[in-house]
Parts: sequence; C-alpha cells; structure tokens
Amino acid sequence: MSRTKKLNIILPIIIILFFGAYARHKYINHEIIIPGYLQDKQMNEISGISASGINTNVYYVHNDSGDTSRFFAISPEGKLLSTIYYKGDPTEKQGVADCEDIAVGPGPVSKKSCVYIGDIGDNYSFRKYITIYRMEEQTAWLKGEISKANAVPLHLKYPDGAKDAETLMIDPLEKLIYIVSKRHDTVSVYTTPLSYKPNDTLVLTPRCKLFFKGIKPFKWITAGDISKDGRQILLKSYEKVYYWKRNGNEHIWQTMQRSADELNYQAEKQGEAIGFTADGKGYYTTSEGVYSPVYFYKTP
Repeated sequence: MSRTKKLNIILPIIIILFFGAYARHKYINHEIIIPGYLQDKQMNEISGISASGINTNVYYVHNDSGDTSRFFAISPEGKLLSTIYYKGDPTEKQGVADCEDIAVGPGPVSKKSCVYIGDIGDNYSFRKYITIYRMEEQTAWLKGEISKANAVPLHLKYPDGAKDAETLMIDPLEKLIYIVSKRHDTVSVYTTPLSYKPNDTLVLTPRCKLFFKGIKPFKWITAGDISKDGRQILLKSYEKVYYWKRNGNEHIWQTMQRSADELNYQAEKQGEAIGFTADGKGYYTTSEGVYSPVYFYKTP
C-alpha cells in the first residue's frame, strides 16, 4: 500500500480518536454533565427551557410548532412534574402557531414571578404579528399532573418586516422583553417593555445587530437567556454557546455588542433550548427528539 493511501486511512482515524478523547476528557472533568433525559414522549420537540422563579429545582420546557398551548414543568433530571395548559389564540388551530422560547422573570405585580412563552417562530417571515403569553407562576401548578394557567397575550410587530425568531429573554433590571432574530448573516435584537395591557399590539424597538462567524444554518441563533440577577447573558446557535457579563448598568444590547466568550457545548441533534440555573452558576441545554438528554454546564 502506498504512503499516500496509508495516510488517507490513518488520518481520519486519528482525527476521530482525537475528538473522541477530547469529548471524554470534558465528561471526566465534569465540564459536561448529563443529569438525565426527558422522560415523557410528549416532550418530543423541546425548544426552550427556563428555571422557575418560585420552585427549587423546577424548570419549564415546551414544544415548538405543532403542539398545543401548553408547557411542562420538569426536574433537572428530565422527569415530567406537570403539564400546564393555557388559552392561546382562538384563530390558531392548536391555540398557538410556533412557540420557540420560554423565559421566567418579573411581571407587572411587584415580587411576583411570571412565565413568558414566545409564539415567535416564523420560518417563512409572513406573520402579521407574533405573540408573547405571560402567566403568573403558581405553586399549584405542581400539585397535579395537569394544571391550567391564565395567560395574558401581547402582540408584537417588527418595525422592519416579519422575521423568524427563536430567542426570547427577560431583563429583570430594566424590565424589558428581548427578542433576537434567527436567520441571515447578522441577527437583530429588539426590545419591548414588560408592562403591557392584555391584547396590546406594540411595535418592537430595534436595538442592534450582531454578527457571528460560521456557516449558515449552523450559526443561526436558536435560543438565549438572561440570568435572574440580570448580570449574565447566553445566546446559542446550533453549534456554539456565547456568553457575556454585564458591566454596571449598561443595557443588555450594549453588553452583547462586545466580544462574547464561547462556552462548553456538546452539539445536539437539534439544540434549540438553553437556560440558566436559578442561581446563575450553571446552565442547561436540551434538544428536540424523544427522550433527549438534558445537559448541564457550569458558568465561568
């Protein structure tokens, strides 16, 4: 066998062994932990995850397009604790069109925690408006296998035309809802106030554009979160996790215009969910697919 043929056989094997050893090293050093797997077939297209603001070790997740107006309370190990239903849009067959992210943060009532679900997916950029549903968190949600929540909808329009988005975040310090678009070479960042009247229709405020290196569609932004103290920010694409720390009282959109740190991330089948732990010392990711693993990572 010629030297060239030998190299063509050996080099791919070396590369595979190297990346396998690197991944194993990260697991051994506890940089990547799998606390469990999503333990119910209903959770088959998870697209968002966020820590509860009132219950310890409880996280909310939801499916994206095709599911009804509901979300799930789970443990860090992926055990289904409760399914929470809410009234969505009566003009939509399933009550919602395409819910792509979930966030937990303050609401209009002082010291109350709310869940925000973003019906913001728009693959073909044709929707006249997108909708955010706000629900005040209840401890009663965990007292039964099925619960109901009162949802307060907010309809939003883009000032520069319809867009697809999969990232919804809540800034608890400035009381703002953040939406980050998904596609194109650069993504756009928009905000709107947390305080609104039921069924309001508002125009989002454009804040900045962000460019990330990489190849489309792998670099498209699929999820994000702001820690509950408002000091840390995460955005993720299909292949990377980006991290910022807020300086003083600067706006989140100013923070994100600085260079981001790239954090540990085990590429997933279709990873579209990321969320901080309640104390901000770590973050979880999970993906679409039945019995998908739940990954845990430590923040810097």
